[in-house]
Amino acid sequence: METVGRSTKKATVESTKISNTKIGNLPGVGPTLTKKLQEAGFSTLKSIATVSIGELMALGNLGEKISGKIIQAARDTLGFGFVTADAILESRRNMLRATTGADALDDLLNGGIETRAITELYGEFRTGKTQLAHQLCVTCQLPPTLGGFNVDEKKPISCVYIDTEGTFRPERIVAMANRFRNDLNVQTVLKHIFHGRAYNSDHQMVLVENVIKNAQSKNNKLLIVDSLISHFRAEFIGRGTLAARQQKLNQHLHSLLKLAEMSNVAVIVTNQVHSQPDMFFGDPTMPVGGHVLAHVSHTRIYLRKSKGERRIARVVDSPLLPESETVFAITENGIVDVS
Repeated sequence: METVGRSTKKATVESTKISNTKIGNLPGVGPTLTKKLQEAGFSTLKSIATVSIGELMALGNLGEKISGKIIQAARDTLGFGFVTADAILESRRNMLRATTGADALDDLLNGGIETRAITELYGEFRTGKTQLAHQLCVTCQLPPTLGGFNVDEKKPISCVYIDTEGTFRPERIVAMANRFRNDLNVQTVLKHIFHGRAYNSDHQMVLVENVIKNAQSKNNKLLIVDSLISHFRAEFIGRGTLAARQQKLNQHLHSLLKLAEMSNVAVIVTNQVHSQPDMFFGDPTMPVGGHVLAHVSHTRIYLRKSKGERRIARVVDSPLLPESETVFAITENGIVDVS
C-alpha cells in the first residue's frame, strides 16, 4: 500500500505536474497510438487510468495485453492510491460553480451548480426544470467573478444540451442572455451552446459518448440531458423489461459520471416523476429511475409549483447540502428571486 501522508501543497504541485504530462509520454505509447487513444476519447491520463481493460479494448480497438499495459502505466504515472482529506478539500475549493440566476437558489446549493458532479432536477410538468436548464446554458458562460465557468476569455467554455423531448428553445436563451447583456454577448452565448436532439435511448447514449470524446477540445464545462429518462421509459414497457432498462440506464449514468469527474464538467439531468397510489400520507410524487438513478446522482432537487410564477426547490439528497427548500420565480428574463 502506498504511503498516505501527503501534504496539501505537495498534492497540488504533483497534480500540476501530472496535468502537464502527455499521453504520448507513457512507456510504449508512440504518436500513432496516442492519436488512436485521443480519437477514442482518451485525452487525459486520468481518463485512461480509470477505465477498465475491456472498455479500452472496445473503444480503442486494442488487444488485451497492450490495453492492460497502457492502463497500468497511466496509473503508475498518476500515483493512484490514497490522499489525505485536506488535499481533497483543497481540490474541492478549486471547483467551479455556476449561478442559477437567483440568489436564494444559489444559497440553497451552496453557491450554485458544481462541476465534477451530477445534479438531478425532478418534478411535474411546468415546475421549471427545462427553464433552469436553459438558464444555466447562459450563466455558465459568465466569468467566475459573476458566477460562471469562463475562467479564460481567450479559451471560452461551451455547453452541450441533449434534448430528448424537443423542448429546447433558443428564443428563451436570447431572452435570458439579454438580462446579462452588460457582461455577455448574446450571439456569442448562442454559438457556444451545442444542441443535440436525441431520438431514442441508443442515440442519447451515443451523443454522450461524443461529448466525452470532445470535452477537452471544445472546453465543455456543462452538459444538460433534458430529460434523462424519457426514451428509456417509452422503449422499455412493462415489468418484464425493467431489469434490462435499469441495466442500460446504469451504463448511461456511469458515462455521465465519467464525463463529470474526468473532464471537470457539471452534468445536469432533468427527470420525470410518477405517483405512488399506495402512499396515504405525505407527497406521493416520486422521481422515475429507481435506485439506479438515486445512487448515481450527487444532488437531487425536487421542483414543485407554487402560486403564479413562483416555484419551490427542495434539496432531497446530497452528500454536502442539508435537506432544505427555497422559493424562486420564473419570468420572461429567466430564473429570478421572488420580489
